[in-house]
Amino acid sequence: MFKIRPGVPEDISTFLAFTKGLAEFENMSDQMVATPQRLHHWLFERKTAYLLMGEVDGKAVATAIYFYNFSTFQGLGGIYLEDLYVLPEYRSMGYGTAMLKHIAKIAIDEGCGRMDWVCLDWNDKAIAIYEALGAVSHPQWLLFRMDGKTLENFAVQD
Repeated sequence: MFKIRPGVPEDISTFLAFTKGLAEFENMSDQMVATPQRLHHWLFERKTAYLLMGEVDGKAVATAIYFYNFSTFQGLGGIYLEDLYVLPEYRSMGYGTAMLKHIAKIAIDEGCGRMDWVCLDWNDKAIAIYEALGAVSHPQWLLFRMDGKTLENFAVQD
């Protein structure tokens, strides 16, 4: 039976392994620099994001991490799903959808107006699932990011 529960500090090593699996799947292993210490600090000390673990008979098979954001247009909080990962051998069993639904219920219970996430444009299987669930893509929006030295340099520019 599939069960979803909040993550605890003891889940960090499993979550990190799953995140490395996600990075490999997304061809982004070179960007994977998270450490157990960083994750513990941001998830359990600062509490800036929330970890969920999906288990089958006590074995972790899926993970999701989300945080709250805000829509000025709606005047409501929202949830941003940062990552969702299901072990390859447990895919196509409905566990990813169950994780999404669990987070959607959290959003509704918290009075949020929406739930957002991004998906790589080549991940046709995920796109088809999201669209079948009723999610709508917004191709007119572009994701911008500053990180590393670019972020540091910009922060101190006059």
